[in-house]
Amino acid sequence: MNFLLFIFLLQFLTSCNGQTKSNAVTQQNTTTQKSVGGGCEGCELMYVGMPKQILSEHISLGWTEGKQKLILTGKVFQLDGKTPASDVIIYYWHTDDNGLYSSNAETPKQAMEHGKLRGWVKIDKSGNYTIKTSRPTAYPNDNIPQHIHLSVKEPDISNEYYADLYFDDDPLYLNHKKKYGKLDRAGTEILRIVLDSNIQIAEHNIVLGLNIPDYPTKNKADIQSGLKIGEDQPSFMPFHAFGPDKGTRTCPVCKYGRYHGIVYFVGDNPNWDEIKKWLRQLDNESVIREKYLKAYFVYGNSKNYNKQTRQTELEKIGKELRLQKIALTFVPSFADTESEANLNKVNASVENTFIIYRHRTIVDKYVNLKPTEQNFKLIAETLDKTKGNYFDLNEPKHE
Repeated sequence: MNFLLFIFLLQFLTSCNGQTKSNAVTQQNTTTQKSVGGGCEGCELMYVGMPKQILSEHISLGWTEGKQKLILTGKVFQLDGKTPASDVIIYYWHTDDNGLYSSNAETPKQAMEHGKLRGWVKIDKSGNYTIKTSRPTAYPNDNIPQHIHLSVKEPDISNEYYADLYFDDDPLYLNHKKKYGKLDRAGTEILRIVLDSNIQIAEHNIVLGLNIPDYPTKNKADIQSGLKIGEDQPSFMPFHAFGPDKGTRTCPVCKYGRYHGIVYFVGDNPNWDEIKKWLRQLDNESVIREKYLKAYFVYGNSKNYNKQTRQTELEKIGKELRLQKIALTFVPSFADTESEANLNKVNASVENTFIIYRHRTIVDKYVNLKPTEQNFKLIAETLDKTKGNYFDLNEPKHE
């Protein structure tokens, strides 16, 4: 057997137990005592060699030794996706340029299976963290995509839980997602790269407890509509009645997902006086921010639906308001599977749902928002505060 392949197989069997989708499910079914996150074999190694003082930034050996520098950075929020968390420790480990969890003389014996490219960050008072390392390489002779393992330890939860991160420009990821699904543990599992010269940067926010099994939560009476902050805004195909893509079924997030996007959903209970106020404001915000913001009105009223009538109705409103940038679109209903509008999980009975995303990931959400000057300011402030530090950088070209 090839020596490199032998080393890989040995490390694969020990390092990734509990990290793949199938292993995670098996572990949940067989464990006798439920733990938050369903268990994670190997995550306990975060305590091996853990320093007494942990900073919000960590630099691994990969930063100086690896072929491709990578900065993984972002904020850590509580489950609402808006409140910064505190006292959270994040442990990470990943493969080297050969796709192996290689070690060196400084690697603790008990942590050899995680290799030398490992470390810890403890978020600062604002929830920030930064990891400077190298981009991992996929396992040799395998079809598992490049990935980074995270082990998250919250102060009020007895055990740690895992989250795995993948790269959207990795050609192996699509087939992996088709086979195992998309778990989005503690936020989207996808890292989207932007470039600063020869450095790759992945901004990634962590939402504690999001899609984590057996996570302790308090019952909330909030009206539910739309996906959660930290998840990805899904692709769907509305009919465009007015705007830049009039007459098409262009997917908003697919074509214009690079910077900010606002999707303004209205369902079975439209208030057109208020809708028009919002359309004027969102259009004005889109003009001011030009290419950095795309806004969409998605009308999903299922009552007495007729495609031509709906098309004519929205086109008339667009002309009446002299809208310049915002797109007026519609779907037969928010439960419609043909357009995949159902993937948005919008509650058609609420007055409205606002989804704000950046780089295809939902960064904020509002339900039943009235068109007041205070709320107009709220939307603008949300766009400003969710830009991040690398908003203007370009992403690499990929399929």
